[in-house]
Amino acid sequence: MTSAQHCLAELQTRGQTLATAESLTCGLIAATLAGVPGASAVLRGGLAAYATDVKTSVLGLDPALVERYGVISRQCAEAMADRAATVFGSDWAVSSTGVAGPDSQEGHAVGTVFVAVAGPGVARSVALALSGERNSIRAATVDAALALLSSALEAALGERGKDSGSCDVD
Repeated sequence: MTSAQHCLAELQTRGQTLATAESLTCGLIAATLAGVPGASAVLRGGLAAYATDVKTSVLGLDPALVERYGVISRQCAEAMADRAATVFGSDWAVSSTGVAGPDSQEGHAVGTVFVAVAGPGVARSVALALSGERNSIRAATVDAALALLSSALEAALGERGKDSGSCDVD
């Protein structure tokens, strides 16, 4: 089972929905999810917010956040995921922003990437330092975003006490 299949199946079992907000992947995360038969039961939609002004005007990111941290930042990725959930009315959202190349951006090297997930009581992000050519960086970003979503879904399941009776010890 692929990461996309796993995430969609888990969300469908929970009766929850998903959206995406993507910059450097420009729709590849949504396309990967939509490639799974039955994705429409979970996937509400996605926004390819490639340009900075689209991130603020369409997705609704706070321009002050973009000014302070830049679009290549953990803060931007987290805000993108949060706004995607709001814009699409979904339970969960995943986002990506970064530099796929060929040139650096905002002083960040090619391969600097941030992915984030927002869900019920959950906000997670990961910073990545990827190498390779443009398309391999974009593909690795999709993989990382879906892995982060899978991890967040598993953690949320455990937090609800449905982790087969095990308990955490402080």
